[in-house]
Amino acid sequence: MNLPAESPACKPRSIHLPSVDRMLACPSCCALIATYGRAQTLDAARSLLAEKRAQLLAGGDTSAEDIPALNAQIRARLEQANRPQLKPVFNLTGTVLHTNLGRALLPDAAVQAVVEALQWPMNLEFDLDTGKRGDRDDLVEDLLIELTGAEAATVVNNNAAAVLLMLNTLAIGREVIISRGELVEIGGAFRIPDVMHRAGATLREVGATNRTHKADYANALVAHSALLMKVHASNYNITGYTKSVSVDELAPLAREHQVPLVVDLGSGTLVDLERYGLPHETTVRETIAAGADLVTFSGDKLLGGPQCGIIAGRADLIAQIKKNPLKRALRVGKLTLAALAPVLALYRAPDLLAERLTTLRLLTRRASLMQQQADAIAPLLQRVLGPSYVVTAEAMLSQIGSGALPVDQLPSFGLAVRASASCDVGNALGRLEQRLRSLPLPVIGRIGQDTLWLDLRCLESGQQPAFTAQLELLLP
Repeated sequence: MNLPAESPACKPRSIHLPSVDRMLACPSCCALIATYGRAQTLDAARSLLAEKRAQLLAGGDTSAEDIPALNAQIRARLEQANRPQLKPVFNLTGTVLHTNLGRALLPDAAVQAVVEALQWPMNLEFDLDTGKRGDRDDLVEDLLIELTGAEAATVVNNNAAAVLLMLNTLAIGREVIISRGELVEIGGAFRIPDVMHRAGATLREVGATNRTHKADYANALVAHSALLMKVHASNYNITGYTKSVSVDELAPLAREHQVPLVVDLGSGTLVDLERYGLPHETTVRETIAAGADLVTFSGDKLLGGPQCGIIAGRADLIAQIKKNPLKRALRVGKLTLAALAPVLALYRAPDLLAERLTTLRLLTRRASLMQQQADAIAPLLQRVLGPSYVVTAEAMLSQIGSGALPVDQLPSFGLAVRASASCDVGNALGRLEQRLRSLPLPVIGRIGQDTLWLDLRCLESGQQPAFTAQLELLLP
């Protein structure tokens, strides 16, 4: 029987793709193997060839893609897959201690100490004098005692952990008395009542949201009261008809009933910020001197160090906390301690602190210096953005951030970018913000009042060349 001839349209398409072996033998692919390893390169090659094969079967054309062209695509895939997710950015938000951008920047002394700790074994829990096992808290405890006036101190991985550990040690199954006006919630829906519950303590609210009196605490004290607690309202401010009870007012009541008075300072600072022209924030030393038995605070906020939580105060209470099995789960590693120690040491020279501590240096930058930067950068940015935008150097206001001094603002200067009248303002600013975030060193600003604000407080002079060099990439 004669079968009809197969029409050209029914003929299977001839697929001309190189084998994986041929591709891997190419010199350019050998270079990729040397950089990324054979396994990654092989997977990328197989994946790409499978996609090309499917494209051909669907009628696509890959005739122009020879082995070098295919290897270039493999390189692009490998570079994308191995691009770090954590990358440096320019913080032009106007918030110095920006939680989403990593909070405090470490000073040079801390950076060098961390590099050394990365490269060498360290005496983390080894007593060099006795040759026996040591306590990692010993590496910083003397400095913390010196700077805070406390009897003892311990360090955990953040201030939330410090509060949790303190409550779990001293108040499990018992009541913690706290003002309703201090039941705070901070970023990430972290709430004091939730932490108390997880710690095994029972919350005893006293007073009203806006007014709490010493008698409210006194009336709540019973046999199973474990702690009197105060929480610093670091991320909000209540004004008007208000009343709160200070630490020095509560301390005699706590001593009379032999119940520890504990204070969560939140951000926490070790120096009087007023001497540097900043608003006053209660220091750890002031809190302990006022009668607090324990104080918890952060290491990566106003203190200007690495992320950690510090508990300072009475030696007998710290000893109990350090025996809690949770302490091991919440302890810090050698990199945190390597960074924290030199930061604390800087506080021994308060007259040099504003120069050497990065956080304080940024908070105390003169607006005139930022204005000079803005005047120099504005015409460069205007040139690359073209007539669709208007760039001006303007005064603006920065903030400290991370729950520190929430209502206080700092005079600053920077760039204000507005869309021209012919543009859709919202979309135009959104697109520009996205373009800035897509730069090799992403630029993070903030949009408000139909303006993209680029606050230059955190752009130090040494970083300005890198910032301006990449502006050319914004050209259409």
